[in-house]
Amino acid sequence: MNTDEVAIGLISAPGSATELASILAGDLLAELSLHLPTIQWRVSTVVDALVSPPSDDATLVAAGRDRLLKEGWDLVVCLTDLPLKAHRKPVVAHASPLHGVAVVCVPALGAIGLRRRTRDTVVGLVRTLLGDTADHALPGRIPGLRRRATELGRSHEPERDGSVMFTARVLSGNLRLLIGMIRANQPWRLANGLSRALTAALATGVFALVTPDIWQLSAALGWIRLSAIAMGSVVGITVALIAGAGLWEHASHPVARKQVTLFNLATAATVVLGVLFLYAALLLLAVVISPVLVPAQLLEEGTGHAVRVGDYLRLAWLTSSLATLGGALGAGLESDDVVRAAAYTYRQESRQSMPNA
Repeated sequence: MNTDEVAIGLISAPGSATELASILAGDLLAELSLHLPTIQWRVSTVVDALVSPPSDDATLVAAGRDRLLKEGWDLVVCLTDLPLKAHRKPVVAHASPLHGVAVVCVPALGAIGLRRRTRDTVVGLVRTLLGDTADHALPGRIPGLRRRATELGRSHEPERDGSVMFTARVLSGNLRLLIGMIRANQPWRLANGLSRALTAALATGVFALVTPDIWQLSAALGWIRLSAIAMGSVVGITVALIAGAGLWEHASHPVARKQVTLFNLATAATVVLGVLFLYAALLLLAVVISPVLVPAQLLEEGTGHAVRVGDYLRLAWLTSSLATLGGALGAGLESDDVVRAAAYTYRQESRQSMPNA
C-alpha cells in the first residue's frame, strides 16, 4: 500500500445511506487528515447497492473487494441499509483487513446522532483496516471503534481470518436496527407520495363534513366508539396499501426468512406511521374547517341540542376517520411502484438498476 497516499472508496446504497455519505465524505477526510497528517487521503464516493437482498456481510465484503480492485482503491467502506445478523445479534460493522473492506450497517446505528455515530464508526474501521499493514500510521487521537462499541453496547468479535465484527445486544440492538430501518424509509413522506389516496381522503372528508346524517352520528357516538372507528380506518388503509401493492415478502430459506421478517416489520411500521401522519393532517384540517363549513346554527338543528366545542371535536374526529377510509379506496388506484416506495425491500431491488454516481 502506498503510505504517501491512501485512496478510500466510500460506497453507499441509494437512499438515506447516500444522503449520509455525501456529508460523511468531507467529515471523514477532515478527521483522517487531522489525526494522521503523514498520509495524504483521498475519499471517493460511489452509489451502489452491491448486492440484492437477502444477503449477508460476507457477500457485501466480497462485492466491495471486487469494486476496490476495479477502481484501484486502497480501502473500501460500504454503507448499507441491509439488516445484517450474526448469531441473532445485529451486525453494526465488519472490518476485513485481509480484503481492505469494511461494512457499516447504517440502520443498526439507530436514528439519533446518526451522522456523528457513522463518522466515528467509519474512522475507527479505517484504523482497523490499516492495523495489519501500516501500524506506524496508527498513533493519534482517532476515536477507535472499540470505544464506539462500548458506547452503543456492542461486542467485539475477532474472526479467524483477522477480520473484526462489531455486533449489538440481541434485544436493544434489534430494536435500534428496526428503528433505523424505519427512519431510512422516511414514513412522513408516504402521504405526499400517495396523491390518489390523498385526493380520495380529502373528497370523502369534505362530503362527510357537510352531511347532516354525519352530524347526528357524531353526536350520538361516544369517545370509545369514535376511537374504535379511528383505529379501524387506520388498519383499513394500512392493509389496503400493504396487500394491494404486495409489500409483504416471503422467503423459504431460513437465513433469508430472518432478514425478510425485518423487512416486513420495517415496511408495516413505515406504512402505519405514514397513515398516522395522514390521519393527523386530516384531523387537524377537519378541526380548522368544520366551524366554517358547518355553522353552529346548522349543527344545532341537525343534532337537536346546543352546540359545544366537544360536538365539533366529535364531528372532526369522525370525519377524519371516514376520510381515511376513503383514502383506502384511493390507495387501490395507486400504482404498485408508488406504494412500494415505502417498502424496504423494493428500494433495495431497485438499486441494482441505478447508475453509479
